[in-house]
Amino acid sequence: MTTPPDDRTFRREMATAYRSGWHFIDLLTALTRPGDSLMVTLFGEPVVVVMEADDEIRAYRCLRRPRGAPQPVRCTVRYGMIFVNLDQRDHELFEPETISATPRSA
Repeated sequence: MTTPPDDRTFRREMATAYRSGWHFIDLLTALTRPGDSLMVTLFGEPVVVVMEADDEIRAYRCLRRPRGAPQPVRCTVRYGMIFVNLDQRDHELFEPETISATPRSA
């Protein structure tokens, strides 16, 4: 699929992606069949991008610790391009903060 350079939607989405911490990895055509993978290094961290058996693209951060399991990384495909987001805040689940208040007695 070819997107003309004057497409406003494409330019706006690309600007949002770059501002939000998403990083371009490669074109989707680099992973043609299940089991294909790419190994890239982003900011000194090795990342593996894999086409799974269900034709989904997934990314994993490779840990250097012994026996460390790969950590899932947010991954998306837009306009035939693969993007990953290494921002840790996007991968953590935050619990809602509970505020306890003690009522004042008269």
